[in-house]
Amino acid sequence: MTYTPEQISQIGLKVLNEIETPDVSKLPFDEKLKLAQHPNISQETLAVLATDENSSVRYLVAKHPNTSQETLAILVTDEDSYVRRLVAKHPNTSQETLAILATDKDPGVRYWVAKHPNTSQETLAILATDKDSNVRYYVKQNLKLKEEFRE
Repeated sequence: MTYTPEQISQIGLKVLNEIETPDVSKLPFDEKLKLAQHPNISQETLAVLATDENSSVRYLVAKHPNTSQETLAILVTDEDSYVRRLVAKHPNTSQETLAILATDKDPGVRYWVAKHPNTSQETLAILATDKDSNVRYYVKQNLKLKEEFRE
């Protein structure tokens, strides 16, 4: 089979891309842990690690300062409540993601949403009626809360 120069160029780019971005999902567990803690890890690599089967890896992704809003939004449905708690306290978490986490079954997740400076007024108003007293307490402490929701 013969290839056109354009096809050869596309194949070359594909190979170079694969060399530059190795499949981190195939790394051994201990290497994934080291990678997830590296200060210069890319957001793209963190996004891949966010789907790892091991919650310890996902925990480190949720904790990493370089984790993007998009990756944090993926972790909002993580089965591990500690991962979701880290998403709820991460400084890059968007208002939309915080609104979703405000309905989490784990009160610890809702507690961090109530404390988060990016939590919207609307989400704080919902959390002001939370069944957990710690959540309600931190809603009151959140400076963004409107005066009408304070006791």
